[in-house]
Amino acid sequence: MDKADIAEVFDTLATLLELRGDNPFKVRAYQNAARTLETMPEDLGTLIADGRLTEVRGIGKDLAERILEIRETGRCAMLDELRASIPAGLIEMLDIPGLGPKKVKALHAELGVDTIAGLKKACEDGRVAEIKGFGAKTQEKILSGIANRAAYAKRHLRPAALAVAMPILDGLRKVPGVTHAEAAGSLRRRMETVGDLDFLVATAEPGPVMDWFCAQPGVREVTAKGETKSSVRFESGLQADLRVVPAAQFAYALHHFTGSKEHNVAMRRRALERGLSLSEWGLSPVRPEVAAPAPVTSEEGLFAALGLPWIPPELREGMGELELAESGKLPKLVTVKDIRGAFHNHTTASDGKNTLEEMVAAAEALGWEYLGIADHSKSSFQANGLDEARLSRQIDDIRKLNASGRFRCHVFAGSEVDILKDGSLDFPDEMLARLDYAVASVHNAFTLEEDEMTARIIRALEHPGVTMLGHLTGRLLLRREPYRVNAAKVIDAALANGKIIELNANPLRLDMDWRLWIRAAERGLLTSINPDAHDTSGLQFIAAGVDAARKGRLEPRHILNCRPLAEVTRYLARR
Repeated sequence: MDKADIAEVFDTLATLLELRGDNPFKVRAYQNAARTLETMPEDLGTLIADGRLTEVRGIGKDLAERILEIRETGRCAMLDELRASIPAGLIEMLDIPGLGPKKVKALHAELGVDTIAGLKKACEDGRVAEIKGFGAKTQEKILSGIANRAAYAKRHLRPAALAVAMPILDGLRKVPGVTHAEAAGSLRRRMETVGDLDFLVATAEPGPVMDWFCAQPGVREVTAKGETKSSVRFESGLQADLRVVPAAQFAYALHHFTGSKEHNVAMRRRALERGLSLSEWGLSPVRPEVAAPAPVTSEEGLFAALGLPWIPPELREGMGELELAESGKLPKLVTVKDIRGAFHNHTTASDGKNTLEEMVAAAEALGWEYLGIADHSKSSFQANGLDEARLSRQIDDIRKLNASGRFRCHVFAGSEVDILKDGSLDFPDEMLARLDYAVASVHNAFTLEEDEMTARIIRALEHPGVTMLGHLTGRLLLRREPYRVNAAKVIDAALANGKIIELNANPLRLDMDWRLWIRAAERGLLTSINPDAHDTSGLQFIAAGVDAARKGRLEPRHILNCRPLAEVTRYLARR
């Protein structure tokens, strides 16, 4: 395990120690050690090999031994003991937004609740509001958090669903007798979250396919097994359905089970207008004077039979895609190959896990022409945000790195500048003027009323030193609801002030939402697909951002980081 993994273990240890009521100094020691590991410039393996681990500030003998244990075994005995000593329900409560270890400990001490069900009942009875430091608003937020948690438990982030789906799809294609196999449903439509997995297979011998599918590693329960359909549930709670059809039916079934429901309704209506009935079984006449269409062997053939070009699955949401296709106006959607760089990325200078040089090397390995570094500003103290002096040194380091010719990938000096509660920025104008660009983001005071939050963001967009707005709504998919903001007014302000709104590609964010981009791009709003990478592997998030951009009908012309270096340099120089 690397230092980032060990830091995560230490953070969990600190949380559970605080929940159990251990010595605050011990809690702080693990929190500080986690931050030290995250920002430590030296290689952990080298420090261990040289016997210098305890020379690192904040890493004493006990912590060093814990680091060695985790690194060598991949486990932490202390963490196992802690989890065993605390009721599982209390640990689950930590997943509820707004409930940290102190509040969970207070709830347990005052009310004796040790399950989420018990906490829900206590809220409904009004007992939580009576606890000192809680009140009616906190009680309402807890109930809302519990409801959201239950709703979110039914869905899964797309990357997690893909990690389960792709090995299964690859395996299905290798089962003897299988002629076609595809994933369908919301996964194929590149939705940001997935309820369950849908697989479709064409074969004349369903039995071996069903046996293989139901015997997959990680299957916790086979909920149904039949001749043409089987369903399983994995350890993660993700359900997967497999349908087997004859090869002649495959194209119709793939279209049907890809969806969406709204798209299918529109397609069936179009078929009826032509005297045809469309279903997963095929396309057939409903009036005697209408000739039966020739059988189709692909989705392209199915769309052609209804007078349309093929519509990519990610556009099939019943949002006017048939009209676009009929008029020849389907967008030329962006691909990962169109991306030439990105601007919202972090290093060890703030809360990133890799150094400036490591991030640039990783970007160059992806074939990128440029990389923007936007570490946090000073108000994000929890993220080790940079003050003016540290940012100045970083700008100098970036300029020197570019001048050295060490990398072909050019580095732009930026900052993710906090938008303060009143809409002002975290750095003075003279500091912003030294940057190549600035990403302005909200990182606190999420509970403002909608009008106040909207005005706050618009004021930041009106500042000449701001280049782009980061993660518009602050949402964390399946974890945290967006703060209240009038997105339409923010988009208007961005257009009026010539500012970019990023499409944050972190799979937890994908913010601004693709549904908003459909109209915003038509109006001329420019975006940058940014991975918000906190380590070198995070640069790969760009693929999730491209998926969301495709759903938002974005073409390369709508996206700053699809432009070549020279054009981007000119664009930033004009700000």
